[in-house]
Amino acid sequence: MSETVSVIEASKKKSIITVSHLCKQYGAVAAVDDVTFSINEGEIFGIIGPNGAGKTTMVECISGLRIPDSGSVAIYDLNPKNERENLRKFVGVQLQMSALPPRIKVSEALNLFASFYSNPLDPQELMETLGLTKKRNATFKKLSGGQKQRLSIALALIGNPKIAILDELTTGLDPDARRETWELIESIRDRGVTVILVTHYMDEAERLCDRVALINQGKLVALDTPAALAAKEGGGIHMQFAPSHPVDDKLLAVLPGVTAVHHRGTRVMVDGSGDITTQVLYELLKADITVKDVQVKSSNLEDAFVKLTQTKGKTLKTQEAQR
Repeated sequence: MSETVSVIEASKKKSIITVSHLCKQYGAVAAVDDVTFSINEGEIFGIIGPNGAGKTTMVECISGLRIPDSGSVAIYDLNPKNERENLRKFVGVQLQMSALPPRIKVSEALNLFASFYSNPLDPQELMETLGLTKKRNATFKKLSGGQKQRLSIALALIGNPKIAILDELTTGLDPDARRETWELIESIRDRGVTVILVTHYMDEAERLCDRVALINQGKLVALDTPAALAAKEGGGIHMQFAPSHPVDDKLLAVLPGVTAVHHRGTRVMVDGSGDITTQVLYELLKADITVKDVQVKSSNLEDAFVKLTQTKGKTLKTQEAQR
């Protein structure tokens, strides 16, 4: 399926969360600056950005934990500012930093939170899924940082929510636990739960998210599928090789899809999009030039992230300096 088709299909889904011109100021700092987007039912919607970009403040405004200065949030047409109690019935939240009474046990916390909901998940199954079974009788104060994070995720999901807001959910987890958690989130989405995922791991966003919003200095600077952002902003295809003879840049620069040709020592590097690898190799063959050590790399979300945060960050600072 092409990226264009997937975007069209996503647009046909029902929008259940609408953020409109959201603003939140802390003194002279605009933590969230006129942000607008919508989230579709059943998708995993990622929010990515540098540290201090405003991601946590934004999801706290969405969940009703923080009141915005201006703008609006609607979840199933409910306003989190005034109807937080109603939203709590079907919105689960896992915050970046959370705490429980130091002496409460893992199983006690899960059973307590499960009692708040009419149709909770099974606490035993959730502990097993998140690797907490062996710690079921451990108190909160004796858990490691990663174990506390797992418990926080479990508490966000115990209510079997329609919407789950997860802020940096895999921070502190080892690689195996991260992948197990990814599978859990995918299985929750497969049951129709809408997930808002705040993360600074680009591999996590690429694996899980249907769409991502990139936030930088409080502003929304990009919104698309991870693949589309990587293709548009990451630079496309990067090819490099060692030629048997010097290569005239013009020979390759005129090929369809090629955007740049440059050199590093004896190696030639070609940037572009589409099937440039085949075209470059065919053109070199016609010129009686052989190549060795061919390397081809496709841009990923991390490439787009770096480019957008650096470019947009410089632009925003320039605009502020001109005011």
